[in-house]
Amino acid sequence: MSDAPLPPFQIADVQRRVGAELDRIGPVIDELGARFSAAGEELALVGGPVRDAMLGRLQNDLDFATSAHPDVTERLLKGWADAIWDMGRAFGTIGCRKGPWQVEVTTYRAETYDPASRKPDVEYGDTLAGDLGRRDFTVNAMAVRVPGRELEDLHGGILDLAHRVLRTPGRPEDSFSDDPLRMMRAARFAAQLGFTVAPEVVAAMTAMAGRIEIISAERVRDELVKLVCAPYPRLGLTLLVETGLAEHVLPELPALALERDEHHRHKDVYQHTLTVLEQSIDLEHRLGEGPDFVSRFAALMHDIGKPRTRRFEGGGVVTFHHHDVVGAKMTRKRMRALRFSNSDIDAVSRLVELHLRFHGYGSGEWTDSAVRRYVRDAGDQLERLHVLTRADCTTRNKRKADRLRRTYDSLEERIARLSEEEELASIRPDLDGNEIMQVLGIGPGREVGEAYRFLLELRMDEGTLTPEEARTRLLQWWEQR
Repeated sequence: MSDAPLPPFQIADVQRRVGAELDRIGPVIDELGARFSAAGEELALVGGPVRDAMLGRLQNDLDFATSAHPDVTERLLKGWADAIWDMGRAFGTIGCRKGPWQVEVTTYRAETYDPASRKPDVEYGDTLAGDLGRRDFTVNAMAVRVPGRELEDLHGGILDLAHRVLRTPGRPEDSFSDDPLRMMRAARFAAQLGFTVAPEVVAAMTAMAGRIEIISAERVRDELVKLVCAPYPRLGLTLLVETGLAEHVLPELPALALERDEHHRHKDVYQHTLTVLEQSIDLEHRLGEGPDFVSRFAALMHDIGKPRTRRFEGGGVVTFHHHDVVGAKMTRKRMRALRFSNSDIDAVSRLVELHLRFHGYGSGEWTDSAVRRYVRDAGDQLERLHVLTRADCTTRNKRKADRLRRTYDSLEERIARLSEEEELASIRPDLDGNEIMQVLGIGPGREVGEAYRFLLELRMDEGTLTPEEARTRLLQWWEQR
């Protein structure tokens, strides 16, 4: 992946793609457009579906804008849609399903915002032009009227799309004042589409970065997840850092750009982190289909403990002792602030805490006991830990990189062998709680937990024991304690 801008599209190719896409979704847009037109209402395909049609990105989620108010929209959808829902009625939106298509129809909007509020005051508009003018970017401010299929492009969106540029329909300052989350969306669209952001938009983002503070943590989190899971996350993250937005939403990232001098040398931790993220994406096929947020976010956060643990020693040496443990705690705190789920917090934090463990492996000196502990501590994050550990090698020294790769290959082979022999993923003591109580002649309580942990450590150190051996060792431990 590269920060270099992608080549522009040809207008003729854009027009051809949108024509083909409109033909594909014709059964929906033509029928629905005819129903609204017969009722004296306007209907237009708007926003993302129009943009994606021009990009040749097929999808079955269709957004429409209409002159009809929600009650009228709901009435017109009845008898046509397979299912209807109205959770967005307060915002003028009625949703439905028609065969494989998910459809949302929203009344023209003319929103106004309280500068100190997190939520828009929704007012219905009268025209499609007014609705398009209040949208975030020109590439999202295009529409196709239906059933006639006339393109509405009042703000040069098709030209900006052809040149892969993000601009706002009006002044970016006005747009971001209305909804500061649009600054995050600029970074997210840059990451998703590989687009550059117009200089005046970057300038407005930089000047108004502090406005993001009024946006709820949940909305910021959702944009951040989409950005990190996009095809070009480095573009979006770089934009967040350069405009100062990251200082408000993910301050640990710009903090990685540590000051350096000629006496104390260490790699650029910020650039290293972005490279690790990209390398983890290259290895993501090991984790299954689609982008894996936990793996990517762990790569982004794995070194955030370094600024707090940096120490200067003699001979120009810089150390970051325990940055893994410190970073894991910082990761938990940041993810809680962004209202992530406990499962995501636990997974990412565990990966950050364990990302250095492999470096104690040397050239294969670990005992089988140490390998078992590595697997046990990683738990259900083992495959992601493999990805993060491999991605964390960014040295330009090919010989060193090859050696690290071969060594980790060796570790994975040992894990596979031991797993086949001992089912490491579900490793348990050789006696369960009931058997421990029976052997020791005790009831439930703290001693059972202590005995369980003793047997688990024994299993880690020596592998599987027979039930008789386990009972003998347990009784010996019990007598000695």
